[in-house]
Amino acid sequence: MSQPSAVDRFLDAVRLGRIDDCDAWAEDATLDATVPNWRFHRTGADRIRETYRGWFADPGAFEQLRREPTATGEAVAYTLSWNEGGIPHAAHHAHFLDVVDDRIVADVVLCGGRWPASLLAEMEAADE
Repeated sequence: MSQPSAVDRFLDAVRLGRIDDCDAWAEDATLDATVPNWRFHRTGADRIRETYRGWFADPGAFEQLRREPTATGEAVAYTLSWNEGGIPHAAHHAHFLDVVDDRIVADVVLCGGRWPASLLAEMEAADE
């Protein structure tokens, strides 16, 4: 049986909160992250793991997951939910992943932020 793809390994690590165990990135991979009110870059698999270790510290579940192949890899969008310190949270991300030789070489991520239960309830009420 073949090994899961780099994107599958990345998504499994996100869902399981196991970024440190993830081997999906090339050693010289780049991260271009847009987060609320900020944008930053990281180079290297270890620096990407360091960043994502904080983002994906707890096991969670994909409430929504959309994957679309691209000419250079895959576009992935999801809503992730998890419990942090006993409080439900969620986040909405989109990743544009370039893959070469079954390793992610570039990740452009757009992050909507991390929302605790109180803010999720406020957003749900605003949609009504």
